[in-house]
Amino acid sequence: MNDPGTLPRHMLDVRELTAEAFAPYGQVVAPLRTGGQGAETGYDPEASASEAKLVLGNGEPRLWLMHLPHVGLGFTRIARHRRVTQCLGSLGGKEWLIGVAPPGDFSEDARPRLEDIVAFRVPGDRLIKLHVGTWHAGPHFIHDECLFFNLENLDTNRRDFHAVPLSAECRYRL
Repeated sequence: MNDPGTLPRHMLDVRELTAEAFAPYGQVVAPLRTGGQGAETGYDPEASASEAKLVLGNGEPRLWLMHLPHVGLGFTRIARHRRVTQCLGSLGGKEWLIGVAPPGDFSEDARPRLEDIVAFRVPGDRLIKLHVGTWHAGPHFIHDECLFFNLENLDTNRRDFHAVPLSAECRYRL
């Protein structure tokens, strides 16, 4: 692992999360108002372009809760999953940060350019779905600890985890 003290620093301006801004990296999943179980809302998820397009067919889906301690607001590695989408969201309404870069080349020796890495602030009432192959670092947050909803495949971290070191320590500019 790269020592952040020996690397140059690359500051990331934190963007507000909108569907348009996040589109190259994934989708934003916002709350939908419903009338309760069985209530007719007129909303058709099969016809809605805003529904998250999940890719979970390349393995067995895994839904789990991550309990993360505060790990700081910088990173020296970035990773991606080339077979599955990943959905992340915090529990308890806590906002958090993520660094992302577009999927690009799917080869083993590919890596994102520093200038392609951007940062987003994810509100506590939103989830994100990352496109297959989206580079990501995080979640990061200012809280002492945070719980996260995570939907991926059962073997994602063992068989579909492609991480690369970065030539600089990326830090969020808050």
